[in-house]
Amino acid sequence: MSWLDDADEDDDLAFDEADVRVRPNPKANRPRTKRRPAHADAQIGRVLGVDRGRYAVLVDEDGADEHEIVAMRARELRKVPIVTGDRARLVGDTSGDEGTLARIVGIEERSSLLRRSADDTDQVERVIVANADQMLVVVAAADPEPRERLVDRYLVAALDAGIRPLLVVTKTDLADPAEFLSHFEGLDLEVFTSARGEMPVDRIGASLAGHATVFVGHSGVGKSTLVNALVPDARRATGHVNEVTGRGRHTSSSTVSLRYRGEGGSGWVIDTPGVRSFGLGHVDPANILRAFTELAEVAEECPRGCTHLPEAPDCALIEAVAEGRLGPTGPARLDSLQRLLATFADRGDRTAPRHPVRPRLEP
Repeated sequence: MSWLDDADEDDDLAFDEADVRVRPNPKANRPRTKRRPAHADAQIGRVLGVDRGRYAVLVDEDGADEHEIVAMRARELRKVPIVTGDRARLVGDTSGDEGTLARIVGIEERSSLLRRSADDTDQVERVIVANADQMLVVVAAADPEPRERLVDRYLVAALDAGIRPLLVVTKTDLADPAEFLSHFEGLDLEVFTSARGEMPVDRIGASLAGHATVFVGHSGVGKSTLVNALVPDARRATGHVNEVTGRGRHTSSSTVSLRYRGEGGSGWVIDTPGVRSFGLGHVDPANILRAFTELAEVAEECPRGCTHLPEAPDCALIEAVAEGRLGPTGPARLDSLQRLLATFADRGDRTAPRHPVRPRLEP
């Protein structure tokens, strides 16, 4: 008997498509699970800066084994903005040896988030820095001329984020900043002045100890010069102001955290690129009012939807100032609040509900 005879005996068997087993995955692989490892052994590090997808991270901060490592983000975090100041969860090789690369698998909860938008109508926010508790606004008394509205925008962004603002006026040997500073008399704002050969490094440094302070300012105002004076090994590039346009040249191209060490202790200086605009499309004006504690209490008596601006009808704040119930500083405080709220005037209806914004990493 041959094998041909065996085949003939099966000719009467019936088969259909249901008898064929087809694996649903064309790649013949097991489907990927959405469950991710818990990474319970992950280390926590401070993100110091980012360069072409690689993050400089400080681990064991203030510990015996403090050192800097290079890390990349995990695939599951590809849509999560990771910025300078973040507290990152790290796995992999965290030794910091040459050629090693760790992996960022998570971000700890942020205490603050400084953001800006491209313009006042842009609902896409740019995340600048995380976990800062102070903002040092650097402005020149001249060359370039100080821009009150830009400083107002910095202050609004700081108050919205719950960050304490500070102000440094440089180049006071070129012009008297008194008139410019008069616009900020009603604010709880510590002011430093600096001139050629008279930079108050010790006074400014004392306010930085124990804090993470983000430095912001228009290009050409001397921000990088100030950073280099506070952190001698920073070596931030400095530029000059164009005599024709009156604009400074961008010298800081990325946001970076630098360790400040002074007699009063250590802190963090977070240097940012100079900007000529600061959009507030992401800001809720209610956060600005909350920064003026005593005014916010009185504002609870205002009509619903009150803008608190000078033309607002039946505004309890305006009535309280007129009656002298807010004391001698009341008029200046209300004027400062109204000026900051007025920065939203070009955004259209200030009382309209805001739509959620989509975070985007600051380039």
